[in-house]
Amino acid sequence: MKRNRVGQFLLMSILFVLIGACAKVSNPSGGPRDRTLPVVMETIPEYGSKNFKGKTITITFDEYVSLDNINDKFMVSPPVKKKPKVYVRGKNVIAQMEEDLRDSTTYTFYFQDAIKDLNEGNTIEDYQFVLSTGTVIDSLSVTGNVYNAFNLETPEKTMVLLYRELADSFVVKHLPDYISRVDQKGYFRINNVKAGTYRLYALKDADNSKNYNFPEEEFAFMNTPVEITEEKNFMPVVKDTVTVKKVIPKVKDVKGKKEPIIQDTIVPIGEYPLMLFAPLKTNHYLNSSGRPLKYQLTYTLSLPPDSMDFTLKIPGSREESYFIEKNREKDTIKVWLTDSTLYTQTQLVTIVTYPFTDTLGLLGYKEDTIKMRFLTPRPSRGTKVKKAAFTYENNIKGNILKPGQQIVFTSGTPFREPDTTKIKLYQVSDSVRVKVGYSLVKDSTNSSRYFLNSDLIQDKKYLFVADSAAFGNIYNDYADSTGINFSVKKEDSYSKLTITIKNSKGSCIIQLLNSQEKIVSEATVNTDTKISFPLLDAGITDLR
Repeated sequence: MKRNRVGQFLLMSILFVLIGACAKVSNPSGGPRDRTLPVVMETIPEYGSKNFKGKTITITFDEYVSLDNINDKFMVSPPVKKKPKVYVRGKNVIAQMEEDLRDSTTYTFYFQDAIKDLNEGNTIEDYQFVLSTGTVIDSLSVTGNVYNAFNLETPEKTMVLLYRELADSFVVKHLPDYISRVDQKGYFRINNVKAGTYRLYALKDADNSKNYNFPEEEFAFMNTPVEITEEKNFMPVVKDTVTVKKVIPKVKDVKGKKEPIIQDTIVPIGEYPLMLFAPLKTNHYLNSSGRPLKYQLTYTLSLPPDSMDFTLKIPGSREESYFIEKNREKDTIKVWLTDSTLYTQTQLVTIVTYPFTDTLGLLGYKEDTIKMRFLTPRPSRGTKVKKAAFTYENNIKGNILKPGQQIVFTSGTPFREPDTTKIKLYQVSDSVRVKVGYSLVKDSTNSSRYFLNSDLIQDKKYLFVADSAAFGNIYNDYADSTGINFSVKKEDSYSKLTITIKNSKGSCIIQLLNSQEKIVSEATVNTDTKISFPLLDAGITDLR
């Protein structure tokens, strides 16, 4: 009897455990991510239709889709004056024409990668739809690559334009006959082109006009017309888009999860290379003005004024209540207000006189009255406003100076004359400090910069000490005390790069760039020669 009760107890315990396990709440594991692309099931009209007379195109997919940045990505070739309205309705992408299409013309509708599925965001790359308003589908194409002429990098958001009219001026006032965009690698392909002779251009369209009507837009062109013939047909065989199979990317197992295998993209090389360049500015005008600080005004010209004047005055104020600094090219002036009755005003009226090119291309002077506003940020309620301490920076990076490198101090506001009785420079050896002579020299063109000159010795350690209030600005703000330990490296601890220039044609600029594409050093040569770049840090350097 006891044995039977023990068995019943064990059986009940097991049942309770099983019921508890079944009732345990947990998140569903889900299945593998859907990586399949939306598939076109039907189009009205059919892809490649002829004699199209309607105004609506409907593309039906096998799943719900959405549009990504369609206003920027969608294009029609040849261009239309009124851009079609493109929208989604369920599984349909609809393009509604806002004007009649031209007769006997093959149209290509470029969606690029704007169409993606609704749930996972899988995009259809380079989707295009083609139809004709005539009896034939033009089937030729033009291919090429666009490069930035300055650094040969891939230019972003660049259009490629094709014109039947061969006059150079036609690109300024008229829409192209065909249009396309370069891809992320700089490659382009204009499809469904009619045989003939054309002008080929590339353009970074600043005003969305689809023509080169703004002189400062980046532009590229072929020197000679391009011939598009049957022998240069680069069009691939067009497959019926309705029967395109779903593409499932290859995957790999990463810690128990399936991840797609990312493969390097091979950049296609087209027939026509185009070098995109920014034309030199020719028009003089006031490019910008601003008041970033309550006591600072800035004005910038589009071009250096050369021998012409670039002046400013503040009506009703004394000349000693502000001073002006110009940069080396003299195309930027910085005004420092020194009178509190000026810089405490929310709005100042200034009069600027500068070189200006009028609509006839004639250069003269223009005088503008510009209101400069500055609103002091209001502190939040209950917050006590503290006077900001004066700060300054130096060019000693990683506590290391290169041989012959000058120490530079910079600030956001003009320095007052430093108190050198509170500034010391020591040469340090073990625990022994020896004073070193120095001089502080103010930059003649920039009141916010000082140079420290001293005979520093390679392979020696130094300590720079500035007591509190040693440095300050003209607005009676003072810096806290600071100490900087640094050493001067030996020359043989750096690298030296020597470059031989051969077959030089004209003036060349040779530049060394770091990993952030910033210029480390540069030199200008006019003939075959050798140039050296000393004191280079270890690492990879780009040469341009």
